[in-house]
Amino acid sequence: MKANNAKIASLDKKFYITTTLPYVNAQPHIGFALEIVQADTLARLHRLLGEDVVFNFGTDEHGQKIYQKAKESGKDPQEYCDEYAKKFEALKTALNLSYTNFIRTTDPKHIFAAQEFWRLCYKNGYIYKKNYKQKYCVGCELEKSDSELIDGKCPIHPHYQIEIIEEENYFFRFSHFQSKLLEFYNKNPNFVVPKGKFREIKTFVKNGLQDFSISRLKKKMPWGINVPGDENQVMYVWFDALINYISTLGWPDNQKSFQDFWPGVQVAGKDNLRQQTAIWQAMLMAAGLPPSKQIFIHGFITVDGQKISKSLGNAIDPISLAQKYGTDTIRYFLLSKINPFEDSDFTQQRLEDAYNADLANGIGNLISRVAKLCELRKVPIEAPKKMQVDKDIIRHLNNYEFDKAVEVVWAKISNADKYINSNRLWEGTQSSNKIAYVVDLVRDIAYNLKPFLPDTSDRIEKHFLGPTIRSISEPLFPRLG
Repeated sequence: MKANNAKIASLDKKFYITTTLPYVNAQPHIGFALEIVQADTLARLHRLLGEDVVFNFGTDEHGQKIYQKAKESGKDPQEYCDEYAKKFEALKTALNLSYTNFIRTTDPKHIFAAQEFWRLCYKNGYIYKKNYKQKYCVGCELEKSDSELIDGKCPIHPHYQIEIIEEENYFFRFSHFQSKLLEFYNKNPNFVVPKGKFREIKTFVKNGLQDFSISRLKKKMPWGINVPGDENQVMYVWFDALINYISTLGWPDNQKSFQDFWPGVQVAGKDNLRQQTAIWQAMLMAAGLPPSKQIFIHGFITVDGQKISKSLGNAIDPISLAQKYGTDTIRYFLLSKINPFEDSDFTQQRLEDAYNADLANGIGNLISRVAKLCELRKVPIEAPKKMQVDKDIIRHLNNYEFDKAVEVVWAKISNADKYINSNRLWEGTQSSNKIAYVVDLVRDIAYNLKPFLPDTSDRIEKHFLGPTIRSISEPLFPRLG
Protein backbone atom coordinates (compact mmCIF):
# COMPACT_ATOMS: atom_id res chain seq x y z
CA MET A 1 0.00 0.00 0.00
CA LYS A 2 2.86 2.38 0.80
CA ALA A 3 6.12 2.85 -1.01
CA ASN A 4 9.45 4.11 0.20
CA ASN A 5 10.19 7.04 -2.07
CA ALA A 6 12.99 8.60 0.00
CA LYS A 7 15.66 7.66 -2.54
CA ILE A 8 13.59 8.98 -5.44
CA ALA A 9 13.08 12.30 -3.68
CA SER A 10 16.77 12.72 -2.93
CA LEU A 11 17.89 12.29 -6.54
CA ASP A 12 17.09 15.88 -7.47
CA LYS A 13 16.04 18.40 -4.83
CA LYS A 14 15.22 21.08 -7.41
CA PHE A 15 12.47 20.65 -9.96
CA TYR A 16 11.39 23.14 -12.62
CA ILE A 17 8.37 22.64 -14.86
CA THR A 18 6.75 25.01 -17.31
CA THR A 19 3.81 25.05 -19.68
CA THR A 20 3.86 26.91 -22.96
CA LEU A 21 2.56 30.47 -22.91
CA PRO A 22 -0.87 30.83 -24.55
CA TYR A 23 -1.56 33.81 -26.78
CA VAL A 24 -3.82 36.42 -25.20
CA ASN A 25 -6.02 36.74 -28.27
CA ALA A 26 -9.05 35.03 -26.69
CA GLN A 27 -10.22 33.45 -23.45
CA PRO A 28 -8.66 30.23 -22.08
CA HIS A 29 -10.07 26.99 -23.49
CA ILE A 30 -10.07 23.44 -22.22
CA GLY A 31 -7.19 22.41 -24.50
CA PHE A 32 -4.83 24.60 -22.52
CA ALA A 33 -6.52 23.60 -19.26
CA LEU A 34 -5.36 20.04 -20.02
CA GLU A 35 -1.75 21.19 -20.33
CA ILE A 36 -1.67 23.24 -17.17
CA VAL A 37 -3.47 20.61 -15.06
CA GLN A 38 -0.94 18.03 -16.25
CA ALA A 39 1.92 20.35 -15.26
CA ASP A 40 0.27 21.13 -11.94
CA THR A 41 -0.04 17.41 -11.17
CA LEU A 42 3.70 16.94 -11.76
CA ALA A 43 4.57 19.99 -9.66
CA ARG A 44 2.45 18.71 -6.77
CA LEU A 45 4.04 15.26 -6.99
CA HIS A 46 7.55 16.67 -6.76
CA ARG A 47 6.60 18.78 -3.74
CA LEU A 48 5.29 15.63 -2.05
CA LEU A 49 8.69 14.07 -2.75
CA GLY A 50 10.35 16.87 -0.80
CA GLU A 51 11.70 18.86 -3.73
CA ASP A 52 11.90 22.62 -4.18
CA VAL A 53 9.60 23.31 -7.13
CA VAL A 54 9.31 26.19 -9.59
CA PHE A 55 6.20 25.89 -11.73
CA ASN A 56 5.99 28.46 -14.52
CA PHE A 57 2.97 29.65 -16.49
CA GLY A 58 2.08 32.93 -18.16
CA THR A 59 1.00 34.70 -21.33
CA ASP A 60 2.52 35.37 -24.75
CA GLU A 61 1.64 38.96 -25.61
CA HIS A 62 3.55 40.09 -28.70
CA GLY A 63 3.24 39.48 -32.42
CA GLN A 64 1.05 40.22 -35.40
CA LYS A 65 -1.92 38.18 -34.21
CA ILE A 66 -2.15 40.13 -30.94
CA TYR A 67 -1.58 43.43 -32.73
CA GLN A 68 -4.43 42.72 -35.16
CA LYS A 69 -6.81 41.64 -32.38
CA ALA A 70 -6.05 44.80 -30.39
CA LYS A 71 -6.71 46.99 -33.43
CA GLU A 72 -9.98 45.15 -34.17
CA SER A 73 -11.16 45.81 -30.61
CA GLY A 74 -10.12 49.47 -30.77
CA LYS A 75 -7.69 49.11 -27.87
CA ASP A 76 -4.06 49.86 -27.23
CA PRO A 77 -2.13 46.56 -27.47
CA GLN A 78 -0.92 46.75 -23.86
CA GLU A 79 -4.43 47.49 -22.61
CA TYR A 80 -5.71 44.54 -24.63
CA CYS A 81 -3.02 42.24 -23.19
CA ASP A 82 -3.68 43.39 -19.62
CA GLU A 83 -7.36 42.53 -20.02
CA TYR A 84 -6.74 39.03 -21.37
CA ALA A 85 -3.86 38.19 -19.03
CA LYS A 86 -6.34 38.49 -16.16
CA LYS A 87 -8.54 35.85 -17.81
CA PHE A 88 -5.65 33.38 -17.78
CA GLU A 89 -4.74 34.25 -14.20
CA ALA A 90 -8.33 33.30 -13.30
CA LEU A 91 -7.40 29.68 -14.09
CA LYS A 92 -5.50 29.55 -10.81
CA THR A 93 -8.70 29.54 -8.77
CA ALA A 94 -10.87 27.70 -11.30
CA LEU A 95 -8.47 24.75 -11.62
CA ASN A 96 -6.76 25.00 -8.19
CA LEU A 97 -3.32 25.54 -9.70
CA SER A 98 -0.14 25.69 -7.64
CA TYR A 99 2.11 27.58 -10.04
CA THR A 100 4.83 29.72 -8.47
CA ASN A 101 5.57 32.01 -11.42
CA PHE A 102 3.23 33.87 -13.76
CA ILE A 103 5.27 35.52 -16.47
CA ARG A 104 4.07 37.91 -19.14
CA THR A 105 6.23 38.61 -22.18
CA THR A 106 5.52 42.33 -21.71
CA ASP A 107 7.17 42.21 -18.26
CA PRO A 108 10.22 44.54 -18.16
CA LYS A 109 12.43 41.75 -16.80
CA HIS A 110 11.46 39.47 -19.67
CA ILE A 111 12.09 42.22 -22.22
CA PHE A 112 15.55 42.78 -20.73
CA ALA A 113 16.29 39.05 -20.82
CA ALA A 114 15.10 38.70 -24.44
CA GLN A 115 17.35 41.54 -25.55
CA GLU A 116 20.33 40.10 -23.70
CA PHE A 117 19.66 36.68 -25.26
CA TRP A 118 19.58 38.33 -28.69
CA ARG A 119 22.92 40.03 -28.00
CA LEU A 120 24.51 36.69 -27.06
CA CYS A 121 23.26 34.95 -30.20
CA TYR A 122 24.37 37.89 -32.34
CA LYS A 123 27.79 38.02 -30.69
CA ASN A 124 28.21 34.28 -31.27
CA GLY A 125 27.51 34.72 -34.98
CA TYR A 126 24.05 33.14 -35.19
CA ILE A 127 22.05 36.23 -36.20
CA TYR A 128 22.43 38.05 -39.54
CA LYS A 129 20.38 40.39 -41.71
CA LYS A 130 19.02 39.88 -45.25
CA ASN A 131 16.15 40.63 -47.63
CA TYR A 132 13.66 37.83 -48.09
CA LYS A 133 10.23 36.82 -49.36
CA GLN A 134 8.26 34.14 -47.53
CA LYS A 135 4.76 32.75 -47.05
CA TYR A 136 3.52 33.24 -43.50
CA CYS A 137 0.62 31.95 -41.36
CA VAL A 138 -0.60 34.54 -38.86
CA GLY A 139 -2.38 31.82 -36.86
CA CYS A 140 0.81 29.82 -36.29
CA GLU A 141 3.02 32.92 -36.35
CA LEU A 142 5.32 30.77 -38.49
CA GLU A 143 6.76 30.86 -41.99
CA LYS A 144 5.39 28.14 -44.26
CA SER A 145 6.83 26.26 -47.24
CA ASP A 146 4.58 25.08 -50.08
CA SER A 147 4.92 21.49 -48.86
CA GLU A 148 3.37 22.47 -45.53
CA LEU A 149 0.25 23.96 -47.11
CA ILE A 150 -2.90 22.16 -48.25
CA ASP A 151 -4.72 23.88 -51.11
CA GLY A 152 -2.65 26.95 -50.34
CA LYS A 153 -3.77 27.10 -46.70
CA CYS A 154 -2.25 26.17 -43.36
CA PRO A 155 -3.82 22.84 -42.24
CA ILE A 156 -3.90 24.05 -38.61
CA HIS A 157 -5.41 27.49 -39.37
CA PRO A 158 -7.28 27.10 -42.70
CA HIS A 159 -9.46 30.14 -41.92
CA TYR A 160 -6.42 32.48 -42.08
CA GLN A 161 -5.21 33.71 -45.46
CA ILE A 162 -1.54 32.92 -46.05
CA GLU A 163 0.36 36.20 -46.15
CA ILE A 164 3.44 37.04 -48.18
CA ILE A 165 6.17 38.80 -46.22
CA GLU A 166 8.77 40.66 -48.27
CA GLU A 167 11.19 42.82 -46.31
CA GLU A 168 14.64 43.05 -44.73
CA ASN A 169 14.80 41.16 -41.45
CA TYR A 170 17.25 39.53 -39.10
CA PHE A 171 17.64 35.76 -39.44
CA PHE A 172 18.61 32.99 -37.04
CA ARG A 173 21.14 30.48 -38.38
CA PHE A 174 18.96 27.48 -37.65
CA SER A 175 20.66 25.52 -40.45
CA HIS A 176 23.90 25.45 -38.43
CA PHE A 177 22.32 23.29 -35.73
CA GLN A 178 21.32 20.16 -37.65
CA SER A 179 24.26 18.02 -36.51
CA LYS A 180 24.30 19.52 -33.01
CA LEU A 181 20.61 18.79 -32.49
CA LEU A 182 20.89 15.25 -33.82
CA GLU A 183 23.90 14.61 -31.60
CA PHE A 184 21.99 15.97 -28.61
CA TYR A 185 18.96 13.80 -29.41
CA ASN A 186 21.13 10.69 -29.69
CA LYS A 187 22.77 11.37 -26.33
CA ASN A 188 19.40 12.00 -24.68
CA PRO A 189 17.08 9.18 -25.86
CA ASN A 190 14.25 10.26 -23.52
CA PHE A 191 14.41 13.96 -24.36
CA VAL A 192 10.98 14.04 -26.06
CA VAL A 193 8.00 12.03 -24.79
CA PRO A 194 6.24 10.18 -26.38
CA LYS A 195 8.69 8.37 -28.64
CA GLY A 196 6.54 8.89 -31.72
CA LYS A 197 6.92 12.66 -31.39
CA PHE A 198 10.65 12.24 -30.82
CA ARG A 199 10.93 10.28 -34.07
CA GLU A 200 8.91 13.01 -35.81
CA ILE A 201 11.25 15.83 -34.75
CA LYS A 202 14.34 13.76 -35.55
CA THR A 203 13.01 13.24 -39.07
CA PHE A 204 12.30 16.95 -39.40
CA VAL A 205 15.86 17.85 -38.38
CA LYS A 206 17.44 15.11 -40.54
CA ASN A 207 15.64 16.48 -43.59
CA GLY A 208 17.54 19.74 -43.23
CA LEU A 209 16.97 23.03 -41.42
CA GLN A 210 16.34 26.43 -42.93
CA ASP A 211 17.33 29.73 -41.39
CA PHE A 212 14.27 31.74 -40.39
CA SER A 213 13.37 35.36 -39.81
CA ILE A 214 13.45 36.52 -36.19
CA SER A 215 12.44 40.17 -36.62
CA ARG A 216 9.79 42.34 -38.25
CA LEU A 217 9.88 45.89 -39.58
CA LYS A 218 8.63 48.13 -36.81
CA LYS A 219 6.77 50.46 -39.18
CA LYS A 220 4.63 47.49 -40.34
CA MET A 221 4.21 45.66 -37.05
CA PRO A 222 5.29 47.74 -34.03
CA TRP A 223 4.01 45.41 -31.27
CA GLY A 224 7.16 43.60 -30.19
CA ILE A 225 10.40 43.87 -28.27
CA ASN A 226 12.91 46.25 -29.82
CA VAL A 227 15.90 44.62 -31.50
CA PRO A 228 19.05 45.76 -29.66
CA GLY A 229 20.91 48.30 -31.75
CA ASP A 230 18.27 48.61 -34.48
CA GLU A 231 15.35 50.95 -33.82
CA ASN A 232 13.63 49.92 -37.06
CA GLN A 233 13.07 46.27 -36.11
CA VAL A 234 11.19 44.34 -33.41
CA MET A 235 11.73 40.71 -32.43
CA TYR A 236 9.68 37.98 -34.04
CA VAL A 237 7.16 36.68 -31.51
CA TRP A 238 8.47 33.10 -31.26
CA PHE A 239 12.05 34.19 -30.65
CA ASP A 240 10.92 36.51 -27.87
CA ALA A 241 8.35 34.20 -26.26
CA LEU A 242 10.53 31.09 -25.95
CA ILE A 243 13.00 32.98 -23.78
CA ASN A 244 10.35 33.17 -21.03
CA TYR A 245 11.42 29.70 -19.85
CA ILE A 246 14.64 31.16 -18.51
CA SER A 247 13.68 34.81 -17.97
CA THR A 248 11.13 33.59 -15.40
CA LEU A 249 14.06 32.14 -13.41
CA GLY A 250 15.72 35.54 -13.29
CA TRP A 251 18.18 34.97 -16.14
CA PRO A 252 20.54 36.69 -16.86
CA ASP A 253 20.86 38.60 -13.58
CA ASN A 254 19.95 35.88 -11.07
CA GLN A 255 22.48 33.22 -12.02
CA LYS A 256 21.94 31.26 -8.80
CA SER A 257 18.24 30.73 -9.49
CA PHE A 258 18.97 29.90 -13.12
CA GLN A 259 21.68 27.38 -12.28
CA ASP A 260 19.61 25.84 -9.48
CA PHE A 261 16.56 25.13 -11.64
CA TRP A 262 17.66 25.04 -15.28
CA PRO A 263 17.41 22.82 -17.27
CA GLY A 264 13.77 22.00 -16.62
CA VAL A 265 10.82 19.95 -17.85
CA GLN A 266 8.48 21.48 -20.43
CA VAL A 267 4.89 20.53 -21.25
CA ALA A 268 3.55 21.44 -24.70
CA GLY A 269 0.90 20.51 -27.25
CA LYS A 270 1.80 18.68 -30.45
CA ASP A 271 1.42 21.89 -32.49
CA ASN A 272 4.41 23.19 -30.51
CA LEU A 273 6.67 20.25 -31.30
CA ARG A 274 9.02 22.02 -33.71
CA GLN A 275 9.25 25.22 -31.69
CA GLN A 276 9.97 23.58 -28.33
CA THR A 277 12.10 20.57 -29.27
CA ALA A 278 14.17 22.01 -32.13
CA ILE A 279 13.99 25.82 -32.46
CA TRP A 280 14.22 26.56 -28.74
CA GLN A 281 17.01 24.02 -28.25
CA ALA A 282 19.00 25.54 -31.11
CA MET A 283 18.48 29.00 -29.65
CA LEU A 284 19.83 27.84 -26.29
CA MET A 285 22.86 26.32 -27.99
CA ALA A 286 23.40 29.56 -29.90
CA ALA A 287 23.44 31.51 -26.63
CA GLY A 288 25.79 28.97 -25.01
CA LEU A 289 23.16 27.78 -22.53
CA PRO A 290 22.13 24.21 -21.58
CA PRO A 291 19.21 22.66 -23.52
CA SER A 292 15.97 21.72 -21.77
CA LYS A 293 15.89 18.59 -19.62
CA GLN A 294 12.84 16.90 -21.13
CA ILE A 295 9.78 17.87 -23.17
CA PHE A 296 6.42 16.14 -22.88
CA ILE A 297 4.15 16.56 -25.92
CA HIS A 298 0.44 15.97 -25.32
CA GLY A 299 -2.34 15.44 -27.85
CA PHE A 300 -5.28 17.70 -28.62
CA ILE A 301 -8.71 17.68 -27.05
CA THR A 302 -11.23 17.43 -29.85
CA VAL A 303 -14.97 18.00 -30.28
CA ASP A 304 -16.57 15.80 -32.92
CA GLY A 305 -13.08 14.93 -34.12
CA GLN A 306 -11.98 18.55 -34.55
CA LYS A 307 -9.25 20.23 -32.54
CA ILE A 308 -10.63 22.60 -29.92
CA SER A 309 -9.42 26.02 -30.96
CA LYS A 310 -10.18 29.61 -30.11
CA SER A 311 -9.87 30.50 -33.78
CA LEU A 312 -12.31 27.80 -34.94
CA GLY A 313 -14.93 29.04 -32.50
CA ASN A 314 -15.53 25.66 -30.82
CA ALA A 315 -13.60 26.40 -27.63
CA ILE A 316 -14.93 25.06 -24.33
CA ASP A 317 -14.49 27.33 -21.32
CA PRO A 318 -12.86 25.43 -18.43
CA ILE A 319 -13.79 28.14 -15.92
CA SER A 320 -17.50 27.76 -16.65
CA LEU A 321 -17.18 23.97 -16.49
CA ALA A 322 -15.46 24.17 -13.11
CA GLN A 323 -18.16 26.48 -11.79
CA LYS A 324 -20.85 24.03 -12.89
CA TYR A 325 -19.29 20.67 -11.98
CA GLY A 326 -16.55 21.55 -9.50
CA THR A 327 -12.80 22.00 -9.89
CA ASP A 328 -11.83 18.44 -9.01
CA THR A 329 -14.39 17.06 -11.45
CA ILE A 330 -12.64 18.86 -14.30
CA ARG A 331 -9.20 17.86 -13.05
CA TYR A 332 -10.33 14.23 -12.74
CA PHE A 333 -11.74 14.11 -16.26
CA LEU A 334 -8.69 15.74 -17.86
CA LEU A 335 -6.25 13.46 -16.06
CA SER A 336 -8.11 10.17 -16.23
CA LYS A 337 -10.24 10.26 -19.38
CA ILE A 338 -8.01 12.17 -21.80
CA ASN A 339 -5.24 10.12 -23.41
CA PRO A 340 -1.95 11.80 -22.42
CA PHE A 341 -0.35 11.18 -25.81
CA GLU A 342 -3.14 11.00 -28.40
CA ASP A 343 -6.10 13.18 -29.34
CA SER A 344 -9.20 12.61 -27.20
CA ASP A 345 -12.78 13.72 -27.70
CA PHE A 346 -14.62 15.78 -25.10
CA THR A 347 -18.36 15.73 -24.56
CA GLN A 348 -20.43 16.90 -21.64
CA GLN A 349 -22.02 13.44 -21.50
CA ARG A 350 -18.62 11.77 -21.07
CA LEU A 351 -17.84 14.21 -18.27
CA GLU A 352 -21.13 13.53 -16.47
CA ASP A 353 -20.79 9.77 -16.89
CA ALA A 354 -17.31 9.86 -15.37
CA TYR A 355 -18.59 12.04 -12.53
CA ASN A 356 -21.41 9.67 -11.56
CA ALA A 357 -19.50 6.42 -12.03
CA ASP A 358 -16.11 7.31 -10.57
CA LEU A 359 -16.62 10.29 -8.29
CA ALA A 360 -20.16 9.98 -6.91
CA ASN A 361 -20.44 6.16 -6.92
CA GLY A 362 -16.72 5.58 -6.49
CA ILE A 363 -14.74 7.67 -4.05
CA GLY A 364 -17.75 9.63 -2.79
CA ASN A 365 -19.65 6.48 -1.86
CA LEU A 366 -16.59 4.90 -0.17
CA ILE A 367 -15.93 7.93 2.01
CA SER A 368 -19.57 8.10 3.10
CA ARG A 369 -19.61 4.36 3.94
CA VAL A 370 -16.45 4.45 6.04
CA ALA A 371 -17.42 7.61 7.91
CA LYS A 372 -20.84 6.10 8.74
CA LEU A 373 -19.21 2.87 9.93
CA CYS A 374 -16.96 4.81 12.30
CA GLU A 375 -19.91 6.73 13.74
CA LEU A 376 -22.15 3.66 14.10
CA ARG A 377 -19.48 1.50 15.75
CA LYS A 378 -18.05 4.43 17.76
CA VAL A 379 -14.56 3.24 16.89
CA PRO A 380 -11.76 5.39 18.39
CA ILE A 381 -9.29 6.18 15.62
CA GLU A 382 -5.58 6.80 16.17
CA ALA A 383 -3.82 9.82 14.68
CA PRO A 384 -2.72 9.43 11.05
CA LYS A 385 0.62 7.82 10.34
CA LYS A 386 3.18 9.36 8.01
CA MET A 387 2.14 8.74 4.43
CA GLN A 388 4.18 8.28 1.26
CA VAL A 389 3.36 8.40 -2.43
CA ASP A 390 2.70 5.01 -4.02
CA LYS A 391 5.68 3.92 -6.12
CA ASP A 392 3.41 3.06 -9.06
CA ILE A 393 2.02 6.60 -9.10
CA ILE A 394 5.56 7.98 -9.16
CA ARG A 395 6.52 5.61 -11.99
CA HIS A 396 3.49 6.47 -14.11
CA LEU A 397 3.82 10.22 -13.60
CA ASN A 398 7.53 10.08 -14.41
CA ASN A 399 6.37 8.60 -17.74
CA TYR A 400 3.56 11.20 -18.11
CA GLU A 401 0.96 8.43 -17.89
CA PHE A 402 -1.57 10.52 -16.01
CA ASP A 403 -4.48 8.20 -16.70
CA LYS A 404 -2.61 5.15 -15.39
CA ALA A 405 -1.49 7.05 -12.30
CA VAL A 406 -5.11 7.93 -11.49
CA GLU A 407 -6.04 4.27 -12.02
CA VAL A 408 -3.67 3.34 -9.17
CA VAL A 409 -5.75 5.46 -6.78
CA TRP A 410 -9.03 4.08 -8.07
CA ALA A 411 -7.72 0.54 -7.62
CA LYS A 412 -7.17 1.44 -3.97
CA ILE A 413 -10.79 2.67 -3.77
CA SER A 414 -12.02 -0.60 -5.29
CA ASN A 415 -9.89 -2.66 -2.90
CA ALA A 416 -11.24 -0.75 0.11
CA ASP A 417 -14.82 -1.40 -1.04
CA LYS A 418 -14.04 -5.09 -1.50
CA TYR A 419 -12.56 -5.29 2.00
CA ILE A 420 -15.69 -3.75 3.53
CA ASN A 421 -17.95 -6.11 1.60
CA SER A 422 -15.96 -9.31 2.13
CA ASN A 423 -15.70 -8.64 5.87
CA ARG A 424 -19.31 -7.39 6.16
CA LEU A 425 -18.14 -4.48 8.31
CA TRP A 426 -21.66 -3.11 8.63
CA GLU A 427 -22.51 -6.01 10.95
CA GLY A 428 -22.17 -5.35 14.66
CA THR A 429 -19.89 -8.32 15.26
CA GLN A 430 -16.97 -6.81 13.40
CA SER A 431 -13.87 -5.82 15.34
CA SER A 432 -12.76 -2.24 15.75
CA ASN A 433 -9.37 -3.15 14.27
CA LYS A 434 -10.91 -3.90 10.88
CA ILE A 435 -12.73 -0.58 10.76
CA ALA A 436 -9.56 1.22 11.87
CA TYR A 437 -7.73 -0.58 9.05
CA VAL A 438 -10.26 0.74 6.51
CA VAL A 439 -9.73 4.25 7.89
CA ASP A 440 -6.01 3.80 7.17
CA LEU A 441 -6.91 2.73 3.63
CA VAL A 442 -8.97 5.92 3.22
CA ARG A 443 -6.13 8.06 4.55
CA ASP A 444 -3.75 6.42 2.09
CA ILE A 445 -6.19 7.14 -0.75
CA ALA A 446 -6.49 10.76 0.34
CA TYR A 447 -2.72 11.22 0.43
CA ASN A 448 -2.23 9.69 -3.00
CA LEU A 449 -4.97 11.91 -4.40
CA LYS A 450 -2.97 15.05 -3.61
CA PRO A 451 -1.36 15.50 -7.04
CA PHE A 452 -4.67 14.91 -8.85
CA LEU A 453 -7.61 16.15 -6.73
CA PRO A 454 -6.03 18.35 -4.05
CA ASP A 455 -9.26 19.80 -2.66
CA THR A 456 -10.90 16.38 -2.34
CA SER A 457 -7.75 15.07 -0.68
CA ASP A 458 -7.78 17.88 1.89
CA ARG A 459 -11.47 17.38 2.69
CA ILE A 460 -11.00 13.65 3.28
CA GLU A 461 -7.91 14.13 5.42
CA LYS A 462 -9.62 16.71 7.63
CA HIS A 463 -12.67 14.48 8.11
CA PHE A 464 -10.64 11.42 9.04
CA LEU A 465 -8.22 12.99 11.51
CA GLY A 466 -9.81 11.17 14.44
CA PRO A 467 -10.13 10.20 17.22
CA THR A 468 -13.90 10.55 16.63
CA ILE A 469 -15.18 10.32 13.08
CA ARG A 470 -18.74 11.38 12.19
CA SER A 471 -20.87 10.64 9.15
CA ILE A 472 -20.47 12.87 6.12
CA SER A 473 -23.14 15.57 6.29
CA GLU A 474 -22.86 16.39 2.58
CA PRO A 475 -21.54 13.91 0.00
CA LEU A 476 -18.22 14.75 -1.63
CA PHE A 477 -19.79 14.34 -5.06
CA PRO A 478 -23.60 14.42 -5.09
CA ARG A 479 -24.98 12.34 -7.96
CA LEU A 480 -26.04 14.23 -11.04
CA GLY A 481 -29.69 13.75 -11.93
